[in-house]
Amino acid sequence: MSAGTIAILGVFVADTAYRARRQPKIGETILGESFALGPGGKGSNQAVACGRLGAEARIITKLGRDDFAELALKTWAEAGVTPRVTQVEDSYTGAAYIFVDAANGDNAIIIAPGAAGTISTTDVDAAAETIKTADVFMTQLEQPIPAAARGLEIARAAGVTTILNPAPAAELDDDILHRCDWVTPNESEAEGLTGRPVGSIEDAQAAAELLMARGAGGVVITLGEAGALLRTPNQQELIPAFQVGPVTETTGAGDAFNGGFAVALARGMPAVDSVRFGCAVAGISVTRPGTAPAMPSLEEVATVLNKG
Repeated sequence: MSAGTIAILGVFVADTAYRARRQPKIGETILGESFALGPGGKGSNQAVACGRLGAEARIITKLGRDDFAELALKTWAEAGVTPRVTQVEDSYTGAAYIFVDAANGDNAIIIAPGAAGTISTTDVDAAAETIKTADVFMTQLEQPIPAAARGLEIARAAGVTTILNPAPAAELDDDILHRCDWVTPNESEAEGLTGRPVGSIEDAQAAAELLMARGAGGVVITLGEAGALLRTPNQQELIPAFQVGPVTETTGAGDAFNGGFAVALARGMPAVDSVRFGCAVAGISVTRPGTAPAMPSLEEVATVLNKG
């Protein structure tokens, strides 16, 4: 089976992660339990996940010329990711503040995308060949929405399978959803897109129906410990999460899922098996600290799937 080629349009940020019992209030200073600096950004994390899983992963983005850019290039080289990257002098490489709750690993995040925040439709057009020659094109909403929309348009016209991970949540026109073979929100993002709360499986089913009615080809709503809901015109199924071990950090779980889902689709796996594969990748990632560094290998995922 071919390993598949995946083009990812997205953002790299350097993650600055602070682990503490709670977040400080305005005007307050508290002591944290630990600090870590590492590679992050949804697009970059997803690309690393794809590369670690053996796919030919290509990332389309922009960086500054600084130490964080060097961290990005090193991270991609180690994961086998091919950069389709522009470096600029007049901006900075993105960074993120990540609060990690020491009690349960949950997180809260602030993103400053820097140079990647200037990705334009012209930049995407310049990378058109990278997109057209992929099996799967995946993007998110950390870079400007017009750039994401243009990437989806190029991919769709070329017959490339398209995935939109609508994170962070934002209002989207229906014409963008019409360009998506797959839309993969989590619960809060599904709520942001549909305007209705998603607090149960039934709510997720209703949200998926709404997204499909607006033009999405298929929808996968990730539900944390409850797994993921798959909805297409012909099927609906709840795929359970994989409980691999104690949860250390959930920060990169969504990116791990999307990377795994994209790899499985690129390898020609059916939708249900692709969602299951993504759930296994996410299940492993949450047992480890960090985002990109937590992404597993194909062998590790195979072991988890075989245990079933």
